[in-house]
Amino acid sequence: MRFNRILLSATLVVVALVIQVSVLARLQLPGAVPDLMLLVVLALAFVYGHVGGALIGFCAGLLADLAPPADHAAGRYALVLCVIGYLAGLARPEKGRMRSAFVPMAVVVGAALGSTLLYAAVGALVGDTSARHVGLAGLLFTAAVYDLLLAPFTVPLIMFLARHAENDPLAETQNSGGADVASGWTTTGTGLRIGSQRGVMRLRAARNRAARAGRIKGVKRL
Repeated sequence: MRFNRILLSATLVVVALVIQVSVLARLQLPGAVPDLMLLVVLALAFVYGHVGGALIGFCAGLLADLAPPADHAAGRYALVLCVIGYLAGLARPEKGRMRSAFVPMAVVVGAALGSTLLYAAVGALVGDTSARHVGLAGLLFTAAVYDLLLAPFTVPLIMFLARHAENDPLAETQNSGGADVASGWTTTGTGLRIGSQRGVMRLRAARNRAARAGRIKGVKRL
C-alpha cells in the first residue's frame, strides 16, 4: 500500500474508533451498537480491493480489541473485520466507483449480519456466550438497521476521500518527470545519430573535393 493509502486509512480508523467508543457506544440503543468501524473498513475495501480491505480490517479490528473498554479476547474483532474486509473487497467495482447504491447497501446489510454472526461464533469457541443471553436475532436485526441507516452518511464520503487520495500529485509529477527524462534521452540519442551521419557526409564531400582538386592539378601539370 502506498503512503497516502496508509495515512488516510489510519486517520479514518482512529477517528472512527474515537467516535465509536465516545459517542455511539454511549447512546444506549436497544440491541446492537452502530458499527462505524465496520463501515470504514467496507468503504475502504470498495476502493482498495480485497487485499487492502483485509489488511485494513485486521488493523482496525485489532485496534478496537485493544482499546478500552474492550471486554473480549484480543484478536477476536480483528479476525471478524479481516474476513469482512476481504469479502467486501471482492465486490470492488471498476476504478472504485459504484454505479448504483443498491450494491453497497446490500453489502452493508450482509456485512452487518455476517460480522455479528462471526463475532458470536468466535465468542462461542472461546467460551463467551453473552450473545445467547442478549438474543442473537435481536442483535442481527438491530445491527443491520443501525448500520444501514448510518451507511449513507459515511460510506460515500469515505470512498470519495479514498479515491481522491489515489490521485497523488507527487506521484504524477514523478511519473511525468520520468517521461520527460526518457524523452530527453531518446531525443539526445537521435540527435547524436543525425550528427554522426552529417559528419560522415561532410567528410565524404571533403574527400571528393580533394580528389577532384588533385585530378585538376594533375591535368594542369600535364
